[in-house]
Amino acid sequence: MELIGQGMEGAVYDLGDGRVRKTWFDRRPDDVRPLQAFLDELPPLPFRTPRIREVSSDAEGLAVSVEDKLTGTALQDAGLAEQQALDAFVAVVEALGTTTAGPASKALPVLNQPFWSDDLSWGEALAALVRRRAAESHHHLKRDVPDFDERLERLTTKLATIEPSRLSVVHGDICPPNLLMDGPRTAAVLDWGFYSTAGDNTFDAALAAGFFDMYGPDAQRLDNLLLDRFEALGHDRERMYLYRSAYAITTATIYDADAADGHYTWCVANLNRLAG
Repeated sequence: MELIGQGMEGAVYDLGDGRVRKTWFDRRPDDVRPLQAFLDELPPLPFRTPRIREVSSDAEGLAVSVEDKLTGTALQDAGLAEQQALDAFVAVVEALGTTTAGPASKALPVLNQPFWSDDLSWGEALAALVRRRAAESHHHLKRDVPDFDERLERLTTKLATIEPSRLSVVHGDICPPNLLMDGPRTAAVLDWGFYSTAGDNTFDAALAAGFFDMYGPDAQRLDNLLLDRFEALGHDRERMYLYRSAYAITTATIYDADAADGHYTWCVANLNRLAG
């Protein structure tokens, strides 16, 4: 087996027969099966998506999965013109907007926490997640975001009132490394499960605009270009700002509890830029 990738959740090995093996660092088989069900439930899309064919455990009881190998070149390495790359991002979000979320989407944890319950709407479930995660990051965010407590109250109040006309499949992490390209065509979309759920397609639009270039010198220009395009396609600008703020709070310290990484800096910058 050849090691072809490694991230926070596990290492991926090429089995040489059109499949890959993923060894999970801290998940057990029962933790992976909801993701398997979610991926099986995904409807046909104009790009390939992962499929988990087998789930087992290693000697220590940690999960080992066998999945279809998805091929292509990550968007940031594909050599596309800026407009082609932007078009790919928009097309992925719009394709997801045509889906209808099923029960496995609602059963999937978000940020490794239960998200949906029968008595909560989408907006209420997101507001509850924001409150839980804000409590975990409160010391840092109160220090770095002016009037954080007041803003948190306004944000969660507004989020709780959102009731989209339909629930689509939300990916939640549409970023260049997760789009595999075949020329200008998106061949596959990877890495579902971090923030994937049943929800509002505008949530994916809001995040994708910010993820296209998070740290480069043109990040703000490209973010605004994509926000403009999504707004022209019918995504409400204020709602996109609400969702970006929700994401920033819920993931601010997800990678570093001490708030010392670039992701935290990005989250704070977004919260302060979208103050309101």
